[in-house]
Amino acid sequence: MHQAPRFTDLLSQAAAHGQSLEDGAVLSLALPLAPLDPLQALPQLPGGDRFRALWDSQPGLCFAATGVSQQLELSGPRRFELAQRFCQLSLSRLQDGAPEAPALARPRVLLGFSFFDAPLLEASEPLPGVRAVLPRWQLSRQGRQCWLRLSRSLGGEITPRLVAEELWEQARALQQAEPSAPAPAFPRLLSRSPWHGAYRQAMDQALHLVGDNQLRKLVLAVRQQLQLEAPLDPQLLLKGLRQRHRGSCRFLWGLADGGDLVGASPERLLAVRQGQLRCDALAGTASQHQPPEQLLQSSKDRHEHELVVEAITAVLQQQGLVPRQPRHPRLASHGPLHHLHTPITASLAGQDPLALAAALHPTPAVAGLPRREAMAWLRQLEPFERGAYAAPIGWIDSAGDAELRVAIRSGVLRGSRLELTAGAGLVKGSVPERELQEVALKLEVLQQQLTVSPAVNAAG
Repeated sequence: MHQAPRFTDLLSQAAAHGQSLEDGAVLSLALPLAPLDPLQALPQLPGGDRFRALWDSQPGLCFAATGVSQQLELSGPRRFELAQRFCQLSLSRLQDGAPEAPALARPRVLLGFSFFDAPLLEASEPLPGVRAVLPRWQLSRQGRQCWLRLSRSLGGEITPRLVAEELWEQARALQQAEPSAPAPAFPRLLSRSPWHGAYRQAMDQALHLVGDNQLRKLVLAVRQQLQLEAPLDPQLLLKGLRQRHRGSCRFLWGLADGGDLVGASPERLLAVRQGQLRCDALAGTASQHQPPEQLLQSSKDRHEHELVVEAITAVLQQQGLVPRQPRHPRLASHGPLHHLHTPITASLAGQDPLALAAALHPTPAVAGLPRREAMAWLRQLEPFERGAYAAPIGWIDSAGDAELRVAIRSGVLRGSRLELTAGAGLVKGSVPERELQEVALKLEVLQQQLTVSPAVNAAG
């Protein structure tokens, strides 16, 4: 346990680490706190109007972040490479005034990608290819340890002493904050948009492509709009996801238009810890009401899953790594769904995490095979912009550890409108009615997991 900090010690740290810094350099200070829940504290952190995010893998790492110290927004085929460069420059130039802080409290650059390199020109609410943010505030917790970090560019009136004072005052405010009031009731669901007809047409065309061997697999998605009676607080969604999706990583990512991407991802694109890499192959889905053996014995689901394992393994080998995985998939349960799951591990051997992410994204679990042809067909067959759906979301810290999740099991909340997206993997052997049932199940699970009350006059 860390001793309770003193303000004079914080001032001394700020002065020692800030005295040699030039204007524009970033000073980052951190303080240990009595345990707080970052999910509960998120609205109390300043700067949420510019940016806010939550990463909640409780009982593992959980952090809330708000405000912007430095950021990068861009689109195009070099987005992973340029985002990696931004992360390295931002974190290497940052002066960490709390080098003794544990891993959970390290400075992080947060990363939100879109599925495609660049949005369609006609997209009404385009999302950049990547947004990378070094947040101003970061409240992190793991187990009983909790730290608050403030990162600010020096210059003008922003002095090392002011950064120390601001951090100290915010820490006191968080510790003295009254427990939040009980959450209001969830608004009633008024309507949801129909999707079966258009999806069935697109699916028939996709299955024709698979049957003609033009594609080995295509993951075709559908989007559904839910209209609620009143605006919905994303915190309520996150609290519900924490209760019902314990095995997943819950997340919130504030969008530039004021909306929020909220979800609970069961799938790691990659995680890096002390030079060790882990990826998840997650494909093949069934309801928890079906016997688990049925999924393990399904030739269609096993084939779909093997395509993902083979593709991830091949990519890692092309990057010069030596991947390892169990011989047979495991059964993973996330909420009311079962999935086939194969963890794949390797020694990183010095590769940059985002270079690997560029090679891995999108996996056949969310796009298809061959990748380039599948991506082109998704643009033609899906009548909407995917945006952040099935795209990487995550972070890189100052020690080079990283984690990127695939933003599935997610929705975009804009006031009283909730937008859900779900997909199904189409391969040889796919039965149209079963694929329709899988998409309907995923949409229904999303509604249940996001704790939306039963619909009234809901077509779809």
